[in-house]
Amino acid sequence: MKFEDLLQDFGSDFINNQQFILNALLAALLSYLLSRFYIRYGTTVTNRKKFASIFMLLALATMLIIFIVKSSIALSLGLVGALSIVRFRAAIKEPEELVYLFFVIGIGLGMGANQPTITILAFVLIISLLLIRTFLEKKTLLSTPENMVLNITTPSLDVHKINEVLAKHFSLVELKRLDQNKGTLFLSYIVETDEMDHIVKAKDELIAQSPDLNFSFVEQRNLAQ
Repeated sequence: MKFEDLLQDFGSDFINNQQFILNALLAALLSYLLSRFYIRYGTTVTNRKKFASIFMLLALATMLIIFIVKSSIALSLGLVGALSIVRFRAAIKEPEELVYLFFVIGIGLGMGANQPTITILAFVLIISLLLIRTFLEKKTLLSTPENMVLNITTPSLDVHKINEVLAKHFSLVELKRLDQNKGTLFLSYIVETDEMDHIVKAKDELIAQSPDLNFSFVEQRNLAQ
C-alpha cells in the first residue's frame, strides 16, 4: 500500500473518530437530561434515581454497537446471534419504565447511525410533549377521586359526625368500607379535593374532636419517589 493511501485512510479514520466522539458526547448529554426529567416528572413507584442511573450507559452502549455493526453485514448477523444467546432478565415493573428504556435506546440508535440532528429534534419534541402532558395532569392531580383514599380509625366518633366534618372540606366524600370491631370504627373513603390544605384541616378538626383517632390519607399516584 502506498504512503499516500495510508495517509488517506488515517485521515478518514480520524474524521470518523471525531464524529463518533461528538455523537457520544451528545448521546451522553441527551441521556443525562432524560434521566433528570424522569427523576423529576416520572410517576413510577420504584426508585427512580437508581433506575435513571443506567440511562447514560445504555445509550452509549447502544450507540457503540450500532456504530460498529452498521457498515458490516457480517457483524450485524453476529450481533443477532449474540443477542439470541444473552438473556435479559431486568425486572420492569411498570410500562413507563419500559418506555423510557426505549427512549434511551432510541437516542443511542440515532447517534450510532450518525443522525444527530433528527435525534436531537425528536428528543426536544418528545420532552416538550411530556412536559405539556405533565403540567396538564398536575392541574387535575388532586381531582381524580379513584386515586385519593382516606382511612380513619376511631373508637369514639360516629359515622355521621365524621361525614359531617369531611363534607366541609372535600367536594366529594364517598364511603367505600365500614368495619366495626369491639367498639372501634374502621372507615375507608374515596374523596376529592383540589387543595392539600383541605386534607390537613379535616385531619386537625377530626383529631381535635377525638385525640385517639387515626387518620391516613394516600394519593396513590405518588406513593414513592
